[in-house]
Amino acid sequence: MVDSLSKMLAALLAVLLLYIYPAAEAANRQDELSQLTVYNTVTNFVDAVRTKGYITPTMYNQFQQELSLTGNTYNTQIEHLHKKYVPAYDDPANQQGFTGEFDAVMDGYYNEQIMPVLYPDNLVPIDDPSRKYFLTSGDSFRVEVWNTNRTPGAIFQEWLHFGTESVNRVTANYGGMVLNEDY
Repeated sequence: MVDSLSKMLAALLAVLLLYIYPAAEAANRQDELSQLTVYNTVTNFVDAVRTKGYITPTMYNQFQQELSLTGNTYNTQIEHLHKKYVPAYDDPANQQGFTGEFDAVMDGYYNEQIMPVLYPDNLVPIDDPSRKYFLTSGDSFRVEVWNTNRTPGAIFQEWLHFGTESVNRVTANYGGMVLNEDY
């Protein structure tokens, strides 16, 4: 009885070491490769937008296509912060109370405001200038991407840790100041 139990344990350990561990490592390497690809894709997209000062549907489509090459699905959040200067008043209800100073205020624009410009509800051609989303030099532009599916590495990790839920394994967050207005 003890001898057969030790043989079954040895066989289980052999299967674990010969098949499951290498497969889990390969899946983790694939996740690392996806992470690197996503970071490079986000960096290239953000730098192109910061350099040009606008986003076109073609730029965004190419960005999404490059992300999809990893085999994962992603959520993308775009953030555009536009700096504007607002006069400062002692009493906002009284315009005679202007202090002579201005406050810098950042207006935030996100997917909800940007996507309708890139993809309007009409039949305007994709290369029409009205479908460009413009930014101003000095604005802040940032893109955050995270996977929505369970990656192979996450599946192995959950299985090996007995169902412990894993976090998003493929993420990227990159941004900076808009440098040019090349339009």
